[in-house]
Amino acid sequence: MQKKFQAGTFMPDSMISCRTLYKANGFSDDDFSRPVIGICDSFTDIVPGHKNLRELSEQVKYGVYRAGGTPVEFGCIAVCDGVCTTHSGSRYSLPSREIVADGIEIMARAHRLDGLVLVGSCDKTVPGMLMAAARLDIPCIFLAGGCMLGGPSFGGKRKSDSTSSEEAYGMYQAGKVSREEVLELTDACCPTIGSCQHMATANSMCCMAEAMGMSLPGSAAIPAVYNARTRAALESGETIVQMVREGLTARDIITEESIRNAIMVLLATGGSTNCVIHTCAIAHEIGIPAQTVMGWFEEYGTTVPLICRINPASKDYDAEDFYQAGGIPEVQRQLASILYNDCMSVTGHTIGENAAGYRSLYPRNPEVITSMDKPFSTLAGLAIMHGNLAPDTAVAKPAAIAPEVRHFEGTAICFSGEDEANEAIGKQLVKPGHVVVIRYAGPKGAPGMPEMFKPMKLLYGQGLNKCTALITDGRFSGTNNGCFVGHISPEAASGGPIALVEDGDRIVIDVVERRIDLLVSEEELARRRAAFRYTPMAVDGYLARYARDAKSADQGGILE
Repeated sequence: MQKKFQAGTFMPDSMISCRTLYKANGFSDDDFSRPVIGICDSFTDIVPGHKNLRELSEQVKYGVYRAGGTPVEFGCIAVCDGVCTTHSGSRYSLPSREIVADGIEIMARAHRLDGLVLVGSCDKTVPGMLMAAARLDIPCIFLAGGCMLGGPSFGGKRKSDSTSSEEAYGMYQAGKVSREEVLELTDACCPTIGSCQHMATANSMCCMAEAMGMSLPGSAAIPAVYNARTRAALESGETIVQMVREGLTARDIITEESIRNAIMVLLATGGSTNCVIHTCAIAHEIGIPAQTVMGWFEEYGTTVPLICRINPASKDYDAEDFYQAGGIPEVQRQLASILYNDCMSVTGHTIGENAAGYRSLYPRNPEVITSMDKPFSTLAGLAIMHGNLAPDTAVAKPAAIAPEVRHFEGTAICFSGEDEANEAIGKQLVKPGHVVVIRYAGPKGAPGMPEMFKPMKLLYGQGLNKCTALITDGRFSGTNNGCFVGHISPEAASGGPIALVEDGDRIVIDVVERRIDLLVSEEELARRRAAFRYTPMAVDGYLARYARDAKSADQGGILE
């Protein structure tokens, strides 16, 4: 544990020029004798999940002041998969995670901050912040921005959400609804700010941060517009000052055991497949190899049942319902017999103590969070796949795959990139029995490993989600459902077997047995491999650097 805070260490007399510049900002001599707390938020008008973060940062400041600290605010970038996934900007989403982590590291070390409150919400921003916390090993706390509320029911089913418009567009392509109905839905399905309403990457990563001990108990799932979210911001500001005074740092909290806890909670709640990549990247910051992390996913994938059911694993409940059902503390109580309950948290108490002491404002809902002895499924929410199509690994999400298609055998229809696939789906060229193969979508191939959110939603809207499958070396959104396998490694750009698939090949996906295989002889594959040629996509700027230095999906997509 780092040395406890001592007054005057931030700004000694020898740093007279630094003192001068702080005075220009209106700081007083008294401010230099207190812990200086950085507040990093990813506010932007572009992303609804980040729209409220500047307001939350103001509440954090009040908490820091009240506890005797000096707050200093700065920002970081935030890329939203939902906004950029409709064009080539989607290639920047995963690579932005490294910029978030690097930028926070630079700001914290360049200005010698005593502690950090990391205020984020969506996609790659949350894992980037947690990577920075683990790398810096100073007192850090993460505050989520909160989820948005659900929209009106869609098609007589569940509450609508941020992805319902894409499903509706697939229905429009199939002639089931009018264009006007699709446009009307876009006005109603996102009625508030906040991260998307389902257990997609944003909410999954916020929940993992709390499960890891990096957030206040019960704070991950509070909706953005609830007053409890504002109180959590104030308390986070107070808590970080206490952490600095006690010398409680990020690596006291982010440990092997806490990462294992986060994985178990992710599997039990049916979280996003993206979290596999991000967990590997966070673990890398504390020296744990990706191979070890993937081993934990495989180990717990056979023992941790699915005890939480929200969209996309449920047609009835979303993230707001998860919060009201007790959120992460309730999940931790149900998993107490298998978790590492002695792991430290930002409160200075263990995660077991936090869960036991948490009191929800709402009654339990066993339809949303059940017990281990009465799980919704004995299959964990995620599955690490193997087979001759994925010699290293691939990732599926049983929680979002209907039981009748957890074993699927079909005929390949191949596309070099998402745009080709979307065009074909739009022309209704994908038929029942097809396995849609989207390749050159990995970290190097795309480059940037974009999210295959749209093709799955179009297939769902056309009514093909239970009679087709989709496999890719790219990523999926946590909201996707249907038979899908992503993160196939090695990727096509590295000569992985997915590059060798041809139209008409037979492919077998068995989620229960965790297998994905191409039914083509080794002799034929050897012939195709000898003829394989790959021409990298011409890109410049940051994407060129990422394409050159990025590791594969099964290694977290980190930069060398």
